[in-house]
Parts: sequence; structure tokens; C-alpha cells
Amino acid sequence: MATRALNYLRPVLRNNCTIGSRHISPIKTWARYSSHSPMGSTTTNTRKKVTIQTIQSLYKKNEPITVLTASDFPSGHVADSAGMEIVLVGDSLAMVAMGMEDTNEVTMEEMLLHCRSVNRAVKSAFTIADLPMGSYEISPEQALTSAVRMVKEGGMKCVKLEGGAEMAPTIAKISQAGIPVMAHIGLTPQRQHSLGGFRVQGKSAAGAVKLLRDALAVQKAGACMVLIEAVPPEIATIVTRRLSVPTIGIGSGNGCSGQVLVQVDMLGNFPAGRFLPKFVKTYADVWGEARRGIEAYKKEVKSRAFPSEEFTYAVSKEALEEFEKVVDEIECESQ
Repeated sequence: MATRALNYLRPVLRNNCTIGSRHISPIKTWARYSSHSPMGSTTTNTRKKVTIQTIQSLYKKNEPITVLTASDFPSGHVADSAGMEIVLVGDSLAMVAMGMEDTNEVTMEEMLLHCRSVNRAVKSAFTIADLPMGSYEISPEQALTSAVRMVKEGGMKCVKLEGGAEMAPTIAKISQAGIPVMAHIGLTPQRQHSLGGFRVQGKSAAGAVKLLRDALAVQKAGACMVLIEAVPPEIATIVTRRLSVPTIGIGSGNGCSGQVLVQVDMLGNFPAGRFLPKFVKTYADVWGEARRGIEAYKKEVKSRAFPSEEFTYAVSKEALEEFEKVVDEIECESQ
């Protein structure tokens, strides 16, 4: 009890002071004992920054490009540390980080907040941000304004937007301003209502033809990459071979130039029973490990096993005795 009181009063007792008629000696201070500390790498980052040229080089060598989503500092930090070439701040964060029903709910301001957080963590990977629904559809000028904000305020290096041939003028407007654009074709979640839900695209000959025409149109408009979502692998492979820019697949087979997954999904950071798309492979059990750790913590707190002595700070016998002598005087002064 006395130790806890001493910790509480440490700011008061840090310097020489007098309580009542007693002189209190200064107590040793420490550099930093806060429950909050910045996350940072313990090793020097030696990986070169990934640029558009890096991605083009991988594409020309036919080396698959690795892409992973991130929505905050920790997820951006681990993705970059693990060597991802591209980190995507996807609007999927609306659901996996903000608990929304779909991606259409997230706003530009919310996306910018998450972009800034990820940008602080990512030191090497090439960063891309989704333009949220409502921030680019009205006109190419509106889209350019939003893209500029993603670069200037969000710290991103590229933007992604959904749509095929109809978005060509918008892609051209942004690209001509010097901002790289990743186009997103196939299943476009922001347009799920017009697609009849989350449905596989390009399954029919007509659907495959539209997909190829969309891909060629966005490439001609200046897109530096094309994301292809939920398309049969044979179709995605043919489309990839007809383009001169990389394709990034999600649910579209390994014939694409690279792959992307939502980090929360592939790490298993969700409770049992949550729906997952067919194309998601789970590589870890973050939810299970986190729950086991939290349950163990609760058990130890309840039994007072935590915090044990190794997790507390020491005080000298002399300082403790001196403090205990003035406890009653301090209490009287406070009344």
C-alpha cells in the first residue's frame, strides 16, 4: 500500500520538499516509465524503397508482386517488416477496422486518418490508398482533388479506384497530374448493388469480353496496375497476358502478376463463424492467440498473480521508511 502511495506521489516528491515539519529527500527518477510508448523497429531498415520502377522490374522478370492491406500503424508496420512490396490502405477497413456493413460507408476523412497512420509505419513498401465511394465518381476534377489529398494529406504514393472503361477519363486526369493510379475491375465492391451482390465476374463469354475491354481501356488511360477481383483464373490469366502493366489478383488465380489479401482475413484475426470469401487462405490464428493471452491475463489479475515483483519498480528501504513516517501528516494536511 505504501509503495503504491509513493508511486502516486512521485511527481510531488521528485525534488527536495517539506511536508509539515519534515524535510523529504529527493527520490530517484527514471527516464521513461509510461504505459504508452511509440512502436518502432528495433533494427535498422536496410530494404530499399519500393517504387513504380521496382514494381515494373518485378513484372518484367515475371516475379510475383506481393500486396497486403493495412489499416493502421501496427498492421502497416508488420506488413512492411515482412517484406511486402505494396501496402494497400483498402476501403475494406470500413468493415474489418471500423465495424461497418460495407465499404460504401467509409468517408474520405476516415480514409485519410487511416492512411496517415499506415504512412507513419511503412518505410519501404509502395503505398496505395482506395478512393472511397463518393470521392471520385462525379467528375475527373473531383477525382483529382481527392487523389491529391491522398498524396499530400495521407502520405500515399498511388491511388486505387473502381471501374473499367467508363473511368478512363478519370484515370487519365489523375495520371496526367503525376499521381499513379491502380484500376480495379471485375468484382467492384463499391458497385455491389448494381452487380446484384458480391458475385464472380467474367464467367460468361460476354462477361470475359467486357473484362478484357475494361482492362485495355484503363491501361490506355494510364493505369500503372490493374487489380482483378473474383474472376475465373483462366480469364484473369488471358487478360494479364494481353496487358503491358501488372495485374494484381484477389480471388482470380495465380496467373496474375501479383496477389493481394486483406490482412485481417489472412491472419485469422476474427472469431469463429465469420464469413470468409472462398479465395481467402488463413495463414495464422491471431484471434485465438490474442484471446488465449487475454484470458490468461484476466486469470492472473483475478488471482493477484499479476503483477508479480518482476513487473514492478523497486524503492529503497530508506525512502520507504521516510515516506511512511509522514503518511499521517500528509493525510491531515489534505483534510
